[in-house]
Amino acid sequence: MNARDIPKARLKPGIALYLIRHGETDWNREQRYQGQRDIPLNDTGRAQAQRNGYILKPYLGQLKDAEFVASPLSRAVETMTILRASLGLSVDAFRRDGDLKELHYGHWEGQLQSELATIDPEGVAAKNRDPFGWRPTGGESYEDLMRRVAPWLDGLNRTTVAVTHGGVTRVARGALLGIDTRKVPSLDVPQDQILVLRDCRMHWL
Repeated sequence: MNARDIPKARLKPGIALYLIRHGETDWNREQRYQGQRDIPLNDTGRAQAQRNGYILKPYLGQLKDAEFVASPLSRAVETMTILRASLGLSVDAFRRDGDLKELHYGHWEGQLQSELATIDPEGVAAKNRDPFGWRPTGGESYEDLMRRVAPWLDGLNRTTVAVTHGGVTRVARGALLGIDTRKVPSLDVPQDQILVLRDCRMHWL
């Protein structure tokens, strides 16, 4: 894979991006591939969403003109509504954007991670050889996902609070910080912290 072909992105000067992964679902707990399956939050996930709202509350002054946007998948939408309620904001006043949907895992969606070596040994081997470029049947690779997300990042015109998914958070970090693509699929994406990206730097809340 030619590094020149990998998309990069930059936030405009003065813009901050607050990236929040949706709260836990039962499929997360089971380590079952969700992808774009519409799986709801569990009680732990709702508590994580509320916690992230409380953590963000001291920053409300900086967010008075911010855009709030979420993936249209229900686990992200519910996370955003809980978070906004915790902030004392109208729970419905945010936008949904399909570019923030999770990586599509194709024929792996619904499968347990622990069973894939038996169900699809060839796919597991291919993914291990090239975790960024491997594409499941009917799905997306991490490279495909980065090509979807990078233009969205470039198009941000104001500070943004986005509730999205693990894969989207990984490729956003990769595109904005120039992280080696071989490392992008294994970047940590906690569900009880907020990633802040600004001026080619990142920190967690």
